[in-house]
Amino acid sequence: MDESKLRQILSELPNISVAVVGDFFLDKYLIIDPKLTEISLETGLEAYQVVARRCSPGAAGTVTSNLHALGVGQIYAVGFTGDDGDGYELRKGLTATGVNTDHLLKAPELFTPTYTKPMFIQPDGREVEGNRQDIKNRSPLPADVETAVLGALESLLPHIQAVIIADQVQERNCGVITDRVRGEIANMAEKHPNVVFFADSRVRIGEFRNVMIKPNRFEAANAVGAGVQGDISIDQARNFGEALARQNKKPVFVTLSENGLLLCTESGTEHIPAVPITGEIDPVGAGDSCTAGIVSALCAGASLKEAAVMGNLVASVTVRKIGTTGTASPSEVIEAWKQFKKATAE
Repeated sequence: MDESKLRQILSELPNISVAVVGDFFLDKYLIIDPKLTEISLETGLEAYQVVARRCSPGAAGTVTSNLHALGVGQIYAVGFTGDDGDGYELRKGLTATGVNTDHLLKAPELFTPTYTKPMFIQPDGREVEGNRQDIKNRSPLPADVETAVLGALESLLPHIQAVIIADQVQERNCGVITDRVRGEIANMAEKHPNVVFFADSRVRIGEFRNVMIKPNRFEAANAVGAGVQGDISIDQARNFGEALARQNKKPVFVTLSENGLLLCTESGTEHIPAVPITGEIDPVGAGDSCTAGIVSALCAGASLKEAAVMGNLVASVTVRKIGTTGTASPSEVIEAWKQFKKATAE
């Protein structure tokens, strides 16, 4: 892919519409100053003092934030929040990043999934994350919420170019992408071949059908039941990716961290190298940014290989943003491409 093609892809993004269905979390950062720590009179325990707080959309919300930063024209959130303060903050954050929340159900009986992240200020001013506190729903998703999610997604299909499935919750049937929802999405994908369906899942990537998938090498191994212990080589990842492509009959993008990714199809596999990076990195959210890059490029007319390159470029930008779940602007993507070309030419 040359620079003119990359610019053409980026220029098309304001014209596309994407729905993200799945688990929208609130990322709640609590900034703690250890110098202000008090001792509780009631318990005698240390009471940490929060001096600032940052809230932003997480999980599926990280995908929508990356789509917005890339310039995607219309972004729809499909899922649920609770009817609580965390839900208010999450919806506010989504709206601030240009996301349409009309199809994000408000479910009073459920928690808004939330990652609470205490960040301790160090003497040099850096922030170091402490033990995260997770709020998740640990009972099966109510059937009426499943029905509402599926109905919302079905209503959007005539108006969008892609559906991104963000399956974040590890407990089976306790998040948005339940067995029933996953099965109905497979049916929708079969009936709407002109819509890009693309799934990312922490523990169930091998259960998707009729949709493109993006596992990392470890998720791919688990999906094919390889039972590999320790490191997984690129050749092993290739075998797992090709097995998933044969099983699902759709392209598979196997991410390899600093080694880029593998594009696996029924006709073969191609290794797409990563953009070389030096210095400190923060990999949080890299997979979601890669997803946003791949899917937005496909919607803009890119080939599978060009979309894979786009995913690598976007991720190479976001991992260099330390202490935050980063996003990548079109200008940053172009600069990353220039760095990649310069590095590979030397």
